[in-house]
Amino acid sequence: MKKIGFLIGGAFVALMFLSSMLFVVDQRQVGVVFALGEIKEVITEPGLKFKLPPPFQNVVFLDKRIQTLDSPDARPIFTAEKKSLVIDWLVKWRIAEPRQFIRNNGTDLRNLENRLAPVVQAIFNEVVTRRTVRGVLAEEREQVMADVQKRLNDEGKAFGIEIVDVRVKRVDFVSDITDSVYRRMESERKQVANELRATGAADGEKIRADADRQREVIVAEAYRDAQKIKGDGDAKASALYADSFGRDPQFAQFYRSLDAYRATFRTKGDLMVLDPNSDFFRAMRGGGSAGSSAPAATAAPRK
Repeated sequence: MKKIGFLIGGAFVALMFLSSMLFVVDQRQVGVVFALGEIKEVITEPGLKFKLPPPFQNVVFLDKRIQTLDSPDARPIFTAEKKSLVIDWLVKWRIAEPRQFIRNNGTDLRNLENRLAPVVQAIFNEVVTRRTVRGVLAEEREQVMADVQKRLNDEGKAFGIEIVDVRVKRVDFVSDITDSVYRRMESERKQVANELRATGAADGEKIRADADRQREVIVAEAYRDAQKIKGDGDAKASALYADSFGRDPQFAQFYRSLDAYRATFRTKGDLMVLDPNSDFFRAMRGGGSAGSSAPAATAAPRK
């Protein structure tokens, strides 16, 4: 039993010793083998690898994928016109020389980002200072990014990295200028709105005045046509009356008497004080017409 235990313990120790000599390099990583604190070997090919057991050799893995560095803070940059701009940028980079990278930055990627960010900001300051606001915003935006990337390629060699791409995410004025621009835009929009309202009001008044004029013309023309028709009707009626009265004068006199009675006895409250034998009542008595000139009569309202 002691022999079996000894064999199992020896196998376990051998396995531990062998496992300390084996390591796997992932395809997304770079393996750096250190021997007593110095870089012994850089392994870029993935697979199972061998090394001496600690403390003779140890392995550090570095990510060789493309990394992204965003602008840590928004600092104003002055253009050629002395206008302050705030530029948000990003830099795509990856490790190109692991030995150089470790010598300058160690094995922590954050050390590289902390050192690279001020360099990128300084290069942006130099590139943007030579251009106008219009150029940075639109006309020379691509050239700005190309110039910054070209400068960073030279700087990146000292860090052991390769600059893959440089992009400007956002360009804006500083807060004070932005507020001033917004206030001016608001004022301009209000001015345009007031002009449109004034133009609309003037057009509305013009349309209403034209409509009123057309209405007056239509009413006047209608009244003129109505009066013309009425006059034609009255003329025809007068002609018919004259023709009828000319054929029978006695009937004409009787009709005038009836009109006189209708005009005199207009309401039930009228009171007439007349001589019954006067010519005014001749038509009622059946003695002919009353004539055109009736005797004087006194009428008083009945109380």
